[in-house]
Amino acid sequence: MPADNNIDPPINAANGSAPRAADRILNVARDLFYRNGIRAIGVDEIVRKAGVTKPSLYRSFSSKDELAASYLRVYDKEFWERFDDAVKRHPGNPRAQIRAFLTRVGKRAVKPGYRGCGMTNAAVEYPEKEHPARLVSEENKHELRRRLRVMAAGMGAKRPDILGDGLLLLIEGAYISGQLFGPGGPAAAVAENADRLIEASL
Repeated sequence: MPADNNIDPPINAANGSAPRAADRILNVARDLFYRNGIRAIGVDEIVRKAGVTKPSLYRSFSSKDELAASYLRVYDKEFWERFDDAVKRHPGNPRAQIRAFLTRVGKRAVKPGYRGCGMTNAAVEYPEKEHPARLVSEENKHELRRRLRVMAAGMGAKRPDILGDGLLLLIEGAYISGQLFGPGGPAAAVAENADRLIEASL
């Protein structure tokens, strides 16, 4: 699947050979979970599409909940790689960093088949605070909020926490509206709207 579409390419075994059973299971699960939701997908469908047995799945993942959390840990790693890439391309310029990150978000969010942010989707699916998937998603969102507030302070915002939270709300809005409107939707303008919010906050 294209790296810049909805989720990134499959995980490969470390030695470059055919993926191990655990890798196959995780690759299939992350695609199904992202596109259809975690609760909607059963273990039977995952093992069938991965070409493995149920015992193979439970040797690698103690439960479906742990498999869901593992999917989100991969998602989290890839999310921060994209975020950090935008930061590295504009050293010392948090405003340009945010714009670069959100430009990519806006492009992805208006592609056909876009299903939003896997972290946001998981948090909606699992209101239970102690669920493993919920814990991973909450950690991601809290860290994003923290970073946005720090970046807002670095821009010289009069009220950096308010600006940081405003940027977070724009990001989450892009994730949801991308699913609702698809191509031609408002998510395409998330970077421009963020820039206008920043300008008004300085």
